[in-house]
Amino acid sequence: MPIITDFTIPKSPEVFCPPQDTFFIIFTASKDPATGQPWCPDVRAALPHLQAAFTAGDCPQAAIVEVGQKPEWKNPKNAFRTNWNIDSVPTLARYQGAGEHAKETGRLVEGEILDGERLKTFVSQST
Repeated sequence: MPIITDFTIPKSPEVFCPPQDTFFIIFTASKDPATGQPWCPDVRAALPHLQAAFTAGDCPQAAIVEVGQKPEWKNPKNAFRTNWNIDSVPTLARYQGAGEHAKETGRLVEGEILDGERLKTFVSQST
């Protein structure tokens, strides 16, 4: 299943209704306008692993959400920091349906995503 790149994220997880029972959000640095690549080297390193994990035939659905350019991200009042409790990029968060709203049931951050076995196990726990 392809990764959703035009996902509109709600203001906070409290009002998030995932499009399926288990849904992943990949929080990444925004693309640098000059290079077309995420400004964060950790995100650039993790993206191939994430793309591989979420493009297999039987994988769950995931969406990429960009947290902003470096100055926006460094601001402690960044909405992803305050509303979504995202402290580092990349972050892979798993949400599972809980009534009308989703509940976060796990996350991997930065170097944890680069551990292929750990990433595979984390993604497969949803199926």
